[in-house]
Amino acid sequence: MNPATPQRLRLSGGTELAFITAGEASKPAVLLLHGFPSSAREFRDVIPELSQVAHVIAPDLPGFGQSDVLPSPSFAAFSDAILELLDRLAIKRRLIYLHHSGAAVGLQIAMRAPELVSGLVIQNANAHRTGFGPVWDAQLKLWSNPTKENEAAAAVELTFEFTREQYTGGLPEEVAATIRGEPWVEDWRVMNLPGRMETQRALIADYRSHAARFDAIAKYLKEWQPPALMLWGRHDPYFDIAETLSWMQDLPRMDAHIFDGGHFLLETHAAAAVALMLDFISRTQRDGI
Repeated sequence: MNPATPQRLRLSGGTELAFITAGEASKPAVLLLHGFPSSAREFRDVIPELSQVAHVIAPDLPGFGQSDVLPSPSFAAFSDAILELLDRLAIKRRLIYLHHSGAAVGLQIAMRAPELVSGLVIQNANAHRTGFGPVWDAQLKLWSNPTKENEAAAAVELTFEFTREQYTGGLPEEVAATIRGEPWVEDWRVMNLPGRMETQRALIADYRSHAARFDAIAKYLKEWQPPALMLWGRHDPYFDIAETLSWMQDLPRMDAHIFDGGHFLLETHAAAAVALMLDFISRTQRDGI
């Protein structure tokens, strides 16, 4: 088994992308795309087991973790960066893990080359308007009326309190108590490095472009029907649980699991999640997908 190896890639635009690889390159490729406001560190408890059966690639999205910021951050630019990484690593077919911001990136990657997608793991990832719960009201208002006042209201998530809320918000006390340490402290430290807040503000505005692609995403899902595994934390304060039904309507053969967890499901349910992922990887390979 190849251990998890931190690496860096200088992209064609000159900035550097940090990423982790683990497992043998000859095994099925699994691309792990993290959510806001974390990094590849989100997957620290599942990479060791996944690497026994897969070639794991876990990047820090630009402006997250140890990756450099991009001059003009957007989800399209992030997708270009990850596609460049996959090309440089000679990755062809890939299973893609989608979480929060990573879903806006991963779905673009999947739709650009749907024939190369061996499967999707959907973890608290939004691709329908049903996912927009009350916490999205300020962003929706900003998209329809982009004033300075609305921009300030939408940026409320760029606070220490909201960063912590991503991990603990809505969780029953006994579930929140199983989170080791305070991972939001490291996220907040990184968010305050030069250029990081500017990246986050750009992504808040650019999430509108992801929402504008919802119809195209639905068409892709219904036409291609990629094998899919859902791992969803029901207490997520960010994405409404109604979103799970929308995913299941688009992908009626999807294997769906709802956990007593939150937005960062792997902080509390990594063991159960990785067991399901290992079985899913095995099935997609057995079925020759």
